[in-house]
Amino acid sequence: MLSPFEYVSVLISIILGLGITQIVTGIADIIHHWKRVKLYWPHTLWMVIIFFLHIQEWWNIYDLRTIDTWRLPTFLFISLYPINLFILARLLFPAHGHDDIELDYKEFYLANYKKFFAVIVCFAFLSAVENFAFAGNGIEGVALQIVIIAVLGFAAFLQGISEWVHKVIVLAWVATVIVSIIVNWDAWLIT
Repeated sequence: MLSPFEYVSVLISIILGLGITQIVTGIADIIHHWKRVKLYWPHTLWMVIIFFLHIQEWWNIYDLRTIDTWRLPTFLFISLYPINLFILARLLFPAHGHDDIELDYKEFYLANYKKFFAVIVCFAFLSAVENFAFAGNGIEGVALQIVIIAVLGFAAFLQGISEWVHKVIVLAWVATVIVSIIVNWDAWLIT
């Protein structure tokens, strides 16, 4: 018989698996159509970051195993985060794939970054609320998410944002992920 955590974690894992599938399929499509694809390094880094965030969320879901009783509203709220990750994964790649066309990922990224950043703002908001409500972090524990919401929210609605700003944002995100892994090294342990 499944425990309540095992039961609810199955659907969360499926949603995360669908997002990972989107990313891996998109990368495989790029490799398959290599001669017709022109990569853009900030977009490529976003692929890596969003893939990592899927793995991180799957890893962090294990911390919820201590919740003995689950209510549907709690489950639905916690499910919003993986759903948001899936949407981010889907937005990384064109809906039509790479069939018989040349694809410039710089053009694709610059044409779609507003939608992508808007979803990241939702992602950061959900992360802040989840960390505050379920992980017991105070306002200082969600400060990074608040900064992300402010910066990317502003960038998402600016017209003609400079390309260097996109490069700085993605590099800052990569640096944040690396520092987070190092600082929270013991959090990456399941016993």
